[in-house]
Amino acid sequence: MRILVVEDDRDLARYLELALTHEGYAVTVAHDGEEGLRLASSDQDLVLLDVMLPGLGGMQVLQAVRRRSGVPVILLTARDRTEDKVQGLDLGADDYLTKPFKLEELLARIRSVARRQQGPVQDVLEVADLRLDRLERSVQRGGRPIELTKREFALLEYLMRHEGHPQSREAILEHVWGYDFYGTTNVVDVYIYQLRSKIDEPFEQTLLHTVRGVGYVLREEGPVA
Repeated sequence: MRILVVEDDRDLARYLELALTHEGYAVTVAHDGEEGLRLASSDQDLVLLDVMLPGLGGMQVLQAVRRRSGVPVILLTARDRTEDKVQGLDLGADDYLTKPFKLEELLARIRSVARRQQGPVQDVLEVADLRLDRLERSVQRGGRPIELTKREFALLEYLMRHEGHPQSREAILEHVWGYDFYGTTNVVDVYIYQLRSKIDEPFEQTLLHTVRGVGYVLREEGPVA
């Protein structure tokens, strides 16, 4: 899941970036309204938007975003007046969180908004006997629990959401690590190797396939290319 954080407080923005990345999200950060609006127009799954931004304010950004897309927006602000909350919700915000807040509450709000957008059926993904539960953050194959790191979990979720459709290393890197990741696509190969050792090697049927010249695909049948 790709999250855009638009926050002018650089310390808070960095904290959110690190915390959300640790949770397995691909995070992009903007420190002003203009940059936030530009990035919100790209391929984002959710926006955390500070209300009090320099220049183009958060409410203005929200209005502009709503004219362009339906990407979920959670407002972050120190204002706790009912009037401010009502204004933000009326302008199209999906949720509203007052500063200071606990990370656990923010994560719960993110999950809640994601569920409303994707529907409850999307919380559980299944390919053959492989099962991923987003809410429980659990993975099983053939009923056997599989322990994954947060990044491996995010990678598997992405591949399962695109079952049967080969994904390039560049696409995987952008959606799982974030577009501003400065490493090379080799990191994808490393994580694919680790993931394959956990979800495929102990089992008879191969699900994670290499597609030469393209990238990787998760599918129930078919030989390794």
